[in-house]
Amino acid sequence: MTFTAIDFETATAFHPCSVGIVTVENGIIVDEFVSLIKPPNNLYSPFTIQVHGIYPRDTVNAKSFAQVYPEIQKRLQNRVIVAHNESFDRNVLAKSMALYNLDYADLNIASRWECTVKIYKAKGLKPTKLSDCCREMKIQLNHHEALSDARACAKLYLLK
Repeated sequence: MTFTAIDFETATAFHPCSVGIVTVENGIIVDEFVSLIKPPNNLYSPFTIQVHGIYPRDTVNAKSFAQVYPEIQKRLQNRVIVAHNESFDRNVLAKSMALYNLDYADLNIASRWECTVKIYKAKGLKPTKLSDCCREMKIQLNHHEALSDARACAKLYLLK
């Protein structure tokens, strides 16, 4: 079980304001990375602030996606990628990369990632929100905190 789990929190649409990445080698978490990200123009939706509690004041001096990307790239490149509701996180990554003229193909990762929502839905778990899956599998979670979500996703994938 060697893979990387990722979670983005977004400020608006697909613009990330935080990323959490957990690297697993042979079933053991060996690296964790978290960073705030300044979204374009530091704009936020009131709804997303309500979800994750990250405010423009928290990211006013944060690095842009392009500045954080080298850290993301070195953790994702040539890896199996796992996310909870993978299409959301995959789209955040792909659209953010496109915005900064970064080539998604250079990551050499699957066009669709491993998805813990789909895995746990197939196991018959309902509902399959991250918090529900973690409660069922007895995994600690500080929901909508990117690193905690990525860590929980990694643990769910290890228990699949």
